[in-house]
Amino acid sequence: MATSSGVLEEALELLEWPRLCSHLAHFASTVVGRRHCQGDLFPADLDGSRVLLARSIEMGGLDGVIDGGLSFQGVHDLELVVLRCCKGGGADGEELLEVADTLAAGRRLRRQIDDPELRPVCTALLEDVATLPELEQRLKFALEEGGRVADRASAALSGLRRQWQQLRQERRDRLQEVIRRWASQLQDTVIAERHGRPVLAVKAGAVAHCPGMVHDSSASGSTVFVEPRTVVDLGNRLADLEGRIREEEQRVLAELSAAVGEQGEPLQRLGNVLLQLDLALARARYGQWLGAVPPRLEPDPDAPFVLQNLRHPLLVWQERRDQGAPVVPISVEVSSSLRVVAITGPNTGGKTVTLKSIGLAALMARAGLWLPCTGTPSLPWCAQVLADIGDEQSLQQSLSTFSGHVRRIGRILAALAAGPAPALVLLDEVGAGTDPSEGTALATALLRTLADRARLTVATTHFGELKALKYADARFENASVAFDSDTLSPTYRLLWGIPGRSNALAIATRLGLDSGVIEQARELLAPQAEGDVNAVIRGLEEQRQRQQAAAEDAAALLARTELLHEELLGRWERQRRESSERQEQGRQHLEASIRSGQKEVRRLIRRLRDEKADGETARQAGQRLRRLESDHQPRPQRRQLTDWRPAVGERIRLLALGKAAEVLSISEDGLQLQVRCGVMRSSVELTAVESLDGRRAAAPEPVVKVKARVNGSGAQVRTSRNTVDVRGMRVHEAEAAVEEILRTASGPVWVIHGVGTGRLKRGLRDWLSTVPYVERVVDADQGDGGAGCSVIWPR
Repeated sequence: MATSSGVLEEALELLEWPRLCSHLAHFASTVVGRRHCQGDLFPADLDGSRVLLARSIEMGGLDGVIDGGLSFQGVHDLELVVLRCCKGGGADGEELLEVADTLAAGRRLRRQIDDPELRPVCTALLEDVATLPELEQRLKFALEEGGRVADRASAALSGLRRQWQQLRQERRDRLQEVIRRWASQLQDTVIAERHGRPVLAVKAGAVAHCPGMVHDSSASGSTVFVEPRTVVDLGNRLADLEGRIREEEQRVLAELSAAVGEQGEPLQRLGNVLLQLDLALARARYGQWLGAVPPRLEPDPDAPFVLQNLRHPLLVWQERRDQGAPVVPISVEVSSSLRVVAITGPNTGGKTVTLKSIGLAALMARAGLWLPCTGTPSLPWCAQVLADIGDEQSLQQSLSTFSGHVRRIGRILAALAAGPAPALVLLDEVGAGTDPSEGTALATALLRTLADRARLTVATTHFGELKALKYADARFENASVAFDSDTLSPTYRLLWGIPGRSNALAIATRLGLDSGVIEQARELLAPQAEGDVNAVIRGLEEQRQRQQAAAEDAAALLARTELLHEELLGRWERQRRESSERQEQGRQHLEASIRSGQKEVRRLIRRLRDEKADGETARQAGQRLRRLESDHQPRPQRRQLTDWRPAVGERIRLLALGKAAEVLSISEDGLQLQVRCGVMRSSVELTAVESLDGRRAAAPEPVVKVKARVNGSGAQVRTSRNTVDVRGMRVHEAEAAVEEILRTASGPVWVIHGVGTGRLKRGLRDWLSTVPYVERVVDADQGDGGAGCSVIWPR
């Protein structure tokens, strides 16, 4: 087990896991959280990893909806303080205040997090947590800011401090008195301090005249620092009180420490829960900063690896924090039947970065971290991630590169035999560092062994024979890092199903190697072996590119089709909803009209049954009933046909009256008609008539000819529908009645207000002058009421 643990730690170092943990620590809120990020973050089983992921998802969601985010302010590391108090030791005031602050912060966080429906995992974590409000109140009552024991913590302490203040004030008064008496013997009037005692600067020659205790002298010897005899006794008493005060403070702190020790277990549980919440929030904030998504961990060890657009997290950090180059993502899709993936391609093409990205993805998922992918990454839970990456050469241990690789691979095989499953194995340049033929044979045997023992092995190689393993064993797959032959530079993209070429000569050319050497190398390259293989690989790459372009075109067409389908469905649903809404509005309007009409009819019946009703009342009731009948009479829908012209002698329908009339004459511009309706003759506009079958006339070509109106009237017909009688109403009542008829008017409106005092007429005229949709107001013709009736012309 020690060997297994050692090779696991070695793999973490090779994959630069400690560096990733240091990045994660930047997002922790507490000191203990940042320290724990550098430790062991891996749970022992799949359920533990799933719990960590669920906690980070819940904490990340809550952090996003709280203004300013979740705060762990006030949370301190209580491990050492609680342990000392549990063993009977004492804590100082600042440490005890940290305990109180942590209790308060824990209670605040529990109040914010506790929600069994939205955050069941974090809520379950807080179920058995006690925030001990009594202990917090006791600590904050007994301690002041900075950890000083408060006077209220003990009656004895309060009395001692009060005595100390009184004695100190008395000593200060006596010193001031001495300064006045010794003024001539003093160098200055400042009260200095030596060895914790107050002293005065006395001239050396006047010491005999100043009785007291000498504590010090100046460097020149001209000044002697004397504590006057009259305050020595007070100083001794103050020193005694200070000692008693310290003893009482220590006694209070000991009592508080004992109270903390009694609650050691719940305090330790609280500290552990707050640590887990801090780590969950750190994982969520780190994942959001990376642009990562939570992975799905599959319980089946043979589940496929699906990582779309995976980016190396350390390179993402380098890009964002250190302004590094943009990170090129890779996509990994390994089916459940595959066991070995051989990655080939040129040096500096990104093979090692691909290995590390896959290894870090497995470790991050196990640790409950989000993966910098798109979509929903899915992979099996890996109990072991083992790696052989880099050069193991050691001069101290007399190890060559090949020997170092063999030693490490031996430790990996031992860990697979003794450790838990499933395991992910990462091998860089497998079989390198020795004779190519022997290295190929060793690498082939090793990969076949790992296919039997590990869930997945990803190996990088330059050996052409390893590329052919796919065609002999269905558990093997090829992949390669792309190389742009035009620019002679790698693209860092991972291609699946096609082995890669080393492109050694192309890279040497790009790096400036002598052209003569390059040409000789091309001549020496066996054309029937490597040349044919490279030609096949080149053809496969071109075929893959054509297929990829066709697949992208098909995906784009499918996406456009789906968008069109969704748009059509949306339009159909919107039209159906609008039709239903219009029908519902019409039904509600009809019901309201019926209720309003019934109410008005009942009111009129009550008026007619009144004993005081007379003929005028009956006449007004009859007029009101006729208006109700006209208002609620259903109007036939007219077809908007424009292929009709009225002719002289033709019978037409007047829209305002709803009655038939005969055309007597038509104006030159075709816009005015002289009609006869019964015995009444009038002039109407073309737009105010229609044919008996419902056709409307189209407007004729405009003729530049102006026809003046006579006194704003004459070219319209006054009817009961465009006339309102407001006599007997107040001004505001008349305004409401006039406004109601104006809203539906298509021509002038006649308002009968009478002459009387003229107040009603003036009030209406003043109000109408402020109405924006009224063009002008004039007196009616004498036959229509003259000054007792106003004609309103809307715009």
